[in-house]
Amino acid sequence: MQIHVNPSFHDSASTEDWEHALITGNGRQGALCYGSPAALRFTLAHEGLFQPVTEPLPAPPTAAALPRLRELIATSRFTDAAQAVCDLAVSSQPGYAETRWQDPLIPAGTLVFTPDVDRSDDYVRGTDFATGVVRQSWGGVVCDAFVSRPDDVVVIRVVGSGGTVSVRLADGEPERPIDALVSSVDDGLVLTGRFPGVTWAALEGWTVAVRFTRTQEGVLIVARVAPGLRSPSAAVAELPRGDFDGLLRKHAAVHGDLFERTRLDLGGDVVERLFDAGRYAIISSTGTRPPTLQGVWSGSYSPPWRSGWTVDGNLQAALLAVHSTGTPELMPPLFDLLDSLMDDFRANASDLYGMPGIAVPAHLGTHGRHNHFGPIWCLTFWTAGAAWLARLYVDHWQFTGSASFLQNRALPFLREVASFYSSFVRIVDGRARFSPSYSPENHPAGAESQACFDATMDMQVLGDLLRTLVRFDDSPRWRELLDALPPYRINADGELAEWLDPSFDDRHEHRHCSHFFPFWYAGDPAFSDPALRAAAVRAVRARLRWWLGTESDEMGYGLALVGAAAAHLGLAEEAYAALRRIVSSYWRPNLVPTHNRDHMFNVDLAGGLPGLVVAMLLQSGDAGVDGVARVRVLPALPAEWPSGSVRGLVARGPIGVDLSWGLGVVTVVLRSEVDRRVELTVAERRPVTLHLRADIPLTTTFRVG
Repeated sequence: MQIHVNPSFHDSASTEDWEHALITGNGRQGALCYGSPAALRFTLAHEGLFQPVTEPLPAPPTAAALPRLRELIATSRFTDAAQAVCDLAVSSQPGYAETRWQDPLIPAGTLVFTPDVDRSDDYVRGTDFATGVVRQSWGGVVCDAFVSRPDDVVVIRVVGSGGTVSVRLADGEPERPIDALVSSVDDGLVLTGRFPGVTWAALEGWTVAVRFTRTQEGVLIVARVAPGLRSPSAAVAELPRGDFDGLLRKHAAVHGDLFERTRLDLGGDVVERLFDAGRYAIISSTGTRPPTLQGVWSGSYSPPWRSGWTVDGNLQAALLAVHSTGTPELMPPLFDLLDSLMDDFRANASDLYGMPGIAVPAHLGTHGRHNHFGPIWCLTFWTAGAAWLARLYVDHWQFTGSASFLQNRALPFLREVASFYSSFVRIVDGRARFSPSYSPENHPAGAESQACFDATMDMQVLGDLLRTLVRFDDSPRWRELLDALPPYRINADGELAEWLDPSFDDRHEHRHCSHFFPFWYAGDPAFSDPALRAAAVRAVRARLRWWLGTESDEMGYGLALVGAAAAHLGLAEEAYAALRRIVSSYWRPNLVPTHNRDHMFNVDLAGGLPGLVVAMLLQSGDAGVDGVARVRVLPALPAEWPSGSVRGLVARGPIGVDLSWGLGVVTVVLRSEVDRRVELTVAERRPVTLHLRADIPLTTTFRVG
């Protein structure tokens, strides 16, 4: 059976800029497809190809200085506290005299096909999200490219033209030297790259193996990027044989299954297309590791923030819709990454604070050591990273119902995080105190430093973790710590405060919004208090006003998180306003999002936009000890979507959810793999209790409006 390629969109602009390329990938390898009829370019990358540039160091030995750091913070000498960490770091390791970054995700090479057909009329390009095929065509020539999941190869077919094939290093200047050699082997080429002079890293280099076959129709190219060194002949011999249709058939079955899990219909609204484009990018860039800042694509030797994994918001935004759109198998690569770095996390906790458990830095890559910080960006004071990631473990259990995952992976991680906090948090007069503290990457209004104490996020993420942990661990220390957590603060403007202490004034003119954390996930029972909920609404509106103004430009995923918080609070108009600004400002014609407005290829919003859309249509709390799943549909439906449907969503429980609405009627289809009681709320109606039988869909219809 032949797979029909049907591009999900069309664009007539060719480009020589990789940032405007079309994308295809299998999670392990990615291909940027661009160029023109004169020469087609495919810049390849691999999830494991980080160039060793900066030798990792132990985290700064600040544990012995913790009392002094806390004293400086308690006396409002925040800048001095941040500088003290830097001074201690340099005295222990001179390498800390300069800002240290993770190693960069680099391009493996660029494969170039030069057609022998001298025509360039009617050029058009597009990507078929359902199959993962990128198509470029002109003047009777058609070039299709995809990256196979089953065979782990890049496959390119050119029909209607012969031509020449070459491979070379990508354009640009590496930060450290790279030795490269291209070898001809039988019917192929092999680019071998080596990292000379590197003594601290296991990765010595990589190969790009290319086999090309001339057919009656044109040319078939099969390529593979592989970290590590091998002989050119072995690299080519490992490439699979087969025709294009056969290779595509196998790939489309796997990729298509993931992509087709969820379908959104908004009557042709552009949001539909970007919802699909975002899911496509996340699926295509999740392999044995989660998507980096640029997914699994790189056209630069010095990508922004090294294109690692930034966990003070970016990675969480990229993964925001993975569970709710029915693709839970895309989440374990994150847990595998964290498992591989646990020794570094434990060393961070010990070196920085003298504590047991783990401390996760904001930036992860080939190592998990706390190396990136400075006197302004005092990131060693941010302890909330591990607890935030703990919510993703809890969600994976809640969205899959896997008892083995809960026992074998989630609870052990949660216990390590809680162990750190049980030593780090001081309980003074019955109240938990967090010092040092940090609210990513903001500072209080009028302050000169990001260093602080008692950031609201610290209390939120720890409370979220402990509420799960006390369900399974009958430990007095967890309960004591949970009971000591301070209450939320409402500031003088009636808004939910970003810092718990009244000496810190809120600063809404900022891209981050860490104190909205509960509204991106299962919520916080504290917000059943109407006054606190009203304060959260005011805070969301205040932050959104800045985002919708002329000064905001950067970090579009932050706007998605503000929108998701608005949706959680039932603010349909505000959630939709956030969505429209994202749609109009942060997506290019290649349907790949950017970090800033039309600046920096970045996939955070590829997860953030679908996550926001889902939050407007479906919300769920954690299924409690009573086993009841609490599901709310259409919590923030904007007037601009008078009718529509979505199938394949998943709520915590897990509960499968299909929805359709229009003309004042809402139809909900619920599914569960086990007998389950569901408390269902539709729009603003009172909740109703439904009883699901295992594997038997239950359809209910409601009148609204």
